[in-house]
Amino acid sequence: MTWWGWVIGGAILLGAELAFVDAQFYLVFIGTAAIIVGIGAAAASSFSIWAQWAVFAVLTIASMVAFRARIYARLRGNAPQVRTGPLNDVLTLSAPLAPGESCQIEHAGTFWTVRNGGHVAMPAGARARITGVQGLILVVQPDA
Repeated sequence: MTWWGWVIGGAILLGAELAFVDAQFYLVFIGTAAIIVGIGAAAASSFSIWAQWAVFAVLTIASMVAFRARIYARLRGNAPQVRTGPLNDVLTLSAPLAPGESCQIEHAGTFWTVRNGGHVAMPAGARARITGVQGLILVVQPDA
């Protein structure tokens, strides 16, 4: 393979990872290894095709094993956690709710089945904190 083929292939892989595909940094290391092999092939004209592929494979595997997890964790590990549900929200009960009983309540524009997960009965109008989500059932306990 020609040196410029390696460089173009590596650049495409880097661009794909950074612009379009979230491959968790695998394409970055594959693309970087391809660019390094391309630079090596340009510098040494006697770099045979099998040696290029061998160096490419070794560089790719070694760099992924040695660096990928640490770099990925450093760059992506500081992202804020995404809140995906109503856990820890507080709602007002529209009906009395004895321990273990369920009822329908509107919360955040959606009707939910709410079950009292505590040991104390909650009267209508009481504030309850969502302590768990089991499928489409919100488990609540009295809000302190």
